[in-house]
Amino acid sequence: MTKQIWLNLPVKDVAKAKDFFWKIGFSFNEQHDTPSSTCMIVGEGHFVVMLFEESLFSTFSQNAVIDTNSGSEVLISIDAESKEEVNELAEKVKEAGGTVFAPPAESQGWMYGFGFADLDGHRWNVLFMDFSKLS
Repeated sequence: MTKQIWLNLPVKDVAKAKDFFWKIGFSFNEQHDTPSSTCMIVGEGHFVVMLFEESLFSTFSQNAVIDTNSGSEVLISIDAESKEEVNELAEKVKEAGGTVFAPPAESQGWMYGFGFADLDGHRWNVLFMDFSKLS
């Protein structure tokens, strides 16, 4: 059945969004770049996040793009290998122009993470999970 899954996100400016994610450490498949879209690669499993200009995205979704200042449609979670990596990524997000809405902190005794919004307001959650402390 399904071989792979992609996440498609609307962005106001593809070049600015790509620059933001590049600065915080993501890579891109340049073969799939167009003026109105780019292909971001996440993690060892090469999860694909397509960033589409809002007007193009709305033709695929056949729906209005949500106002990320007033609501969230999804929270995208990614893992980190250590608390230090969480802290480093939080700093990179700030330096690249993103918004940290939940600063790095412990959660539930076995997780350490932070939340940020990218340039288009999409919300991301970065977590280091120490399963040895899970009870």
